[in-house]
Amino acid sequence: MTGETDLKTLLASMTPELLDGIHVFATLAPGVSQPKDLDPVMVFREREGTTLIVTEDVARAAGLTASFRCRMITLNIHSSLEAVGFLAAITTRLAAAGMGVNPVSAFYHDHLFVPAERAEEALRLLHELAKDSAG
Repeated sequence: MTGETDLKTLLASMTPELLDGIHVFATLAPGVSQPKDLDPVMVFREREGTTLIVTEDVARAAGLTASFRCRMITLNIHSSLEAVGFLAAITTRLAAAGMGVNPVSAFYHDHLFVPAERAEEALRLLHELAKDSAG
């Protein structure tokens, strides 16, 4: 399964799904171990430290300092990791509405972390983009 690469098909066929819960981004300094019971949605290691995306409740319980209260939107289409322009089109549409977004690509799907208070608006914009792309 390599996923879809055609941009028009990706945009027209995506079915964005707003997941429950508030997520946050937290960091751990280099060399600091991740708390044992933490189950992050994402872990990314950089020279400056480790970024974790976790639910707000989990971050609070673990005593993590967190930022960017956001909601997660999964784009339910199996996009190829080699697809060109899919996230660019999506982030451009959200940027035109003055909305920041933190996209994360995984093997099967792309996921968007959008400001919690604008999640419904982001979902509406994505549905409009899919409809516009379907022609």
